[in-house]
Amino acid sequence: MACSCSGPELKSPAPGFRRALWIALWVNLAMFFVEGVASLQSGSVSLMADAIDFFGDSANYILSLSVLSMGMLWRGRAALVKGITMALFGTVVWVRALWVVQQGTIPEPFTMGSIGLLALVANLCVALILFKFRDGDSDMRSVWLCSRNDAISNLAVMAAALGVFGTASAWPDLVVAAIMGTLAITAGVSVTRHARQDIADSKQASAGRASLEVR
Repeated sequence: MACSCSGPELKSPAPGFRRALWIALWVNLAMFFVEGVASLQSGSVSLMADAIDFFGDSANYILSLSVLSMGMLWRGRAALVKGITMALFGTVVWVRALWVVQQGTIPEPFTMGSIGLLALVANLCVALILFKFRDGDSDMRSVWLCSRNDAISNLAVMAAALGVFGTASAWPDLVVAAIMGTLAITAGVSVTRHARQDIADSKQASAGRASLEVR
């Protein structure tokens, strides 16, 4: 499911945290492309939504890596881009779902289930890698929770595959996709709102410091 994890505080990361983030980043990027291709081949909208979720997590890891030594202004700007992207991709999922409804196509359940299982394994591996950082600062805990919670999305895709297989209907896939798309949109809006506030606070703080220097 979409994650609205915030950026980290400015402090030295725990030993191995940066390396763990890089591993998590590459795993998520790889699964984004795998699920993206599989969603087009199978016609599954829920797979597309899950692929977008992997992309959102990749953006979160990139954000976490890039802001380890940056100030609030740049952290806010990076989060703003991430939030807008998440909301746009959630909208794409909804548009795709509505298109499938109009076309009346039924996704291929075997591809949905097998790729959903692969995605579940990938997320569990990432969660295990990040497990030792679960009690660290807010950023360390957030990235672990993202991977842990994403397993729910993978299970939902697998359940949708069973539903499609059992009913010979696209509706189980569409329902799961609609939920995941909605979560992406709401998370994107939340991140964007928070990012804009961080940017405003940073600019206000900078203006205050400049005023004190002038005095």
